[in-house]
This record gives sequence, C-alpha cells and structure tokens, in this order.
Amino acid sequence: MTRTTDSESDTMAVAREFAATLRAGDVVLLSGDLGAGKTAFVRGLAAGLGANPADVSSPTFTLVHEYRGGRLPLFHADLYRLQRTTVEELGLDEWAIEQGVLAIEWPERLAHPITNPVVVELRIMDEQRRELTFR
Repeated sequence: MTRTTDSESDTMAVAREFAATLRAGDVVLLSGDLGAGKTAFVRGLAAGLGANPADVSSPTFTLVHEYRGGRLPLFHADLYRLQRTTVEELGLDEWAIEQGVLAIEWPERLAHPITNPVVVELRIMDEQRRELTFR
C-alpha cells in the first residue's frame, strides 16, 4: 500500500490510522532519508496508540524512548548514529517488546533482520509531500 501526504500533519494522520492496526509485539521499521518524516510518523503512531504525540522526539542520543499512557506502550529507537547493532543491545528485553510496539528508525543499521516487521518507507517528493509505502 502506498499513501502520499502533503504535510507533516498528514503524515502523522496516516500513522495515527495505521496505529489502530498494531498489536502487542509488532515491530515497525521506518526507512527514509534525513527529513523524510520518520519521527513525525512516530508522533502519529503515539497519538494512535493513545500516548501524547508532543512527548515524541528523536532518540538520537539516548537511542530508545518509551511512551506509555495508551492502549500499548510505544518503544522508539533511532539507530542513525550507530554502525551496526542488535535489538538486544538497545537495552530492550524481549518481554518489553512483546508488551508493546517497537518503531525503529534507520533499520538498515540492524545487525540481524527482525522477523515479520512492518516496513514503512518514507520518500521525499518535494518540500512538503511524502510518499509512504507499507510492506
């Protein structure tokens, strides 16, 4: 499925809708260039899961942020500054991941593939428009 958005708020709205389909244990891999809207997408996921989207920021230096308060916890990892890593090295235990949703920015830096993730590719079309492809 592919969706085109015309603004950051549109990208968040698509993610908010998508969040309704997520279940505990789901992993969402977010690929795209810098500025493609990956963190905006995570804000939409947070809103769709019932967490405060204003709390979402890129976890560039802490690697993982956790957002609670909704129907499922949301774990948000940003691997941009890492060479290669595993999910275990992020400090998330398997139990925690199974209880919530894990969203990973820059998944190409994972040392090992994740089983059955949802892959969302965000492509910059112009200054405002983005193409979101779900696999």
